[in-house]
Amino acid sequence: MIVAFSVTPLGVGEDVGEYVADAVRVVRESGLPNRTDAMFTSVEGEWDEVMDVVKRAVAAVEARAPRVSLVLKADIRPGVEDGLTSKVETVERHLARGDGRPAGTDA
Repeated sequence: MIVAFSVTPLGVGEDVGEYVADAVRVVRESGLPNRTDAMFTSVEGEWDEVMDVVKRAVAAVEARAPRVSLVLKADIRPGVEDGLTSKVETVERHLARGDGRPAGTDA
């Protein structure tokens, strides 16, 4: 399973980077495969371990902010491993073809 989530502290002003860093630190220290970009942090693993990481990341921000917003999206697909990498590689392979058509077609 892959979970993409965003934790935002509310009531602390516009500069939230240090609060977000607290959440990302929890994810990185979890040992689970993860990636962080400008909008979300994605983490991959089994349901219970991923949700535990999300809960602890929220708690890290909640410890310093009066209110926390959480946005979460999950791709629940049993048996898939290394989805963080393989999903992106699939898209890149399609982009490398350059024409947008499925492989092996002339239409």
